[in-house]
Amino acid sequence: MCSCVTLRPSFRPSLNKRITVSDNTEQKETETIVPPASTPHAPDSAIAQAALAFGRIDDEGNVWVQDGETERQVGQYPDGVPENGLDLYVRRYLDLFAQVKLFADRLPHLAPKEIDQTLVSLREGVKEPNAVGDLPALRARVEALAETAEQRKEEARKARAEAKEKALKLRTEIVEAAEEIANQDPARTQWKMSGQKFRELLDEWKKNQKSGPKLDRSAEDALWKRFSAARTLFDRNRRQHFAALDARQDEAKRVKEELIAEAERLSSSTEWGATAGAYRDLMTKWKAAGRASRKVDDQLWERFRAAQQRFFDARHAANSAMDAEFGENLKVKEQLLEEAEALLPITDLEVAKSKLRVIQDKWDEAGKVPRADMQRVERRMRAVEDAIRDAEQELWRKNNPETKARAEGMLGQLETLIEEINEEIAAAEASGDSNKVEELKSARDARVAWLEQVKNSVDS
Repeated sequence: MCSCVTLRPSFRPSLNKRITVSDNTEQKETETIVPPASTPHAPDSAIAQAALAFGRIDDEGNVWVQDGETERQVGQYPDGVPENGLDLYVRRYLDLFAQVKLFADRLPHLAPKEIDQTLVSLREGVKEPNAVGDLPALRARVEALAETAEQRKEEARKARAEAKEKALKLRTEIVEAAEEIANQDPARTQWKMSGQKFRELLDEWKKNQKSGPKLDRSAEDALWKRFSAARTLFDRNRRQHFAALDARQDEAKRVKEELIAEAERLSSSTEWGATAGAYRDLMTKWKAAGRASRKVDDQLWERFRAAQQRFFDARHAANSAMDAEFGENLKVKEQLLEEAEALLPITDLEVAKSKLRVIQDKWDEAGKVPRADMQRVERRMRAVEDAIRDAEQELWRKNNPETKARAEGMLGQLETLIEEINEEIAAAEASGDSNKVEELKSARDARVAWLEQVKNSVDS
């Protein structure tokens, strides 16, 4: 490298003097520096110190850089060389060095397009810069980064492909979820919940479309077409469902208004039994009519219930008046019940039957009792009547000639069978067959027990 001009330490530009620095470019651009604000400060880093070794300033103020095997002019101080005159050109080198380092630091995070653009810019910047420093090393660093950048671009392409595949899968899942909702049985669909789910799916679609990787246009259009078709089907089914629901509710309202009119007509009836049955029929029809809208149905029910209540309140008042009138009859029947229950247990059936007939005649003459006591007293009287009837049937069963004849015939058969078994036992004992003896004795014991049962039934 050529020897450099040694700058005099006493050289200081005045505030009013202009120093022109000329770069060795085709346009011969000049840079005017007005000290002291624009005067370059001496770099103090190790890189800057090393860069100084690649430059020099000759006696004519020309600035040279050793660029590999050649030396080329990168600038000029035509108006005199300032102190630390190489610092300006070293700073330019440091700026390029910093750009390369920044690219290296950011490389793992850059997209392929940004990598290519930055490499073009850096290669152009380090081609023949008007700077002083180790330019061949800087170019080599850029080319080394270019090789690393190719790996990074391949990784980025793979990552993008994976991200697109994942995004496609997610969008497909959104579409399939939408289609599942749309294809529900309208009769079983919870429309409010399903509509909210559809809105959430649409929001999720928009979110992924905005922040996720871009899909291929054809794939995205096909998925959106499916999603849109599912939403259209869902909306159509919902409209049809609620139109049918409105029609059913209107019909239910019409039917229930007719039932209310009939209920109101019956509310003044005093035919308690028949009218109560009519109200039961009206209630059955009411349930079969279905529901109107909630608010309307509640209002209709209040009117229907009010009409029923008027009738049942009137019936209750009438029954209360009758209960007061029938209170004396209850006292008579309770006295008759004591007389009837005293016939039990039955000791003489004919006497019990005779006394019960007298009590029954008085029972009928006593008349009605209050409704609240009717079942209770009837149940007690029926228990006495059932006991006497059962006793009469049992007596007839025992004295029935046919029953006795069958029992006596059975007695004869059993006695004959037992005699035959006894003979067989004697023969087995004589032959010494102990096993057969035991078997025959067991059979005889069973017939003897049966015989005793038949005898008891005949005797009783």
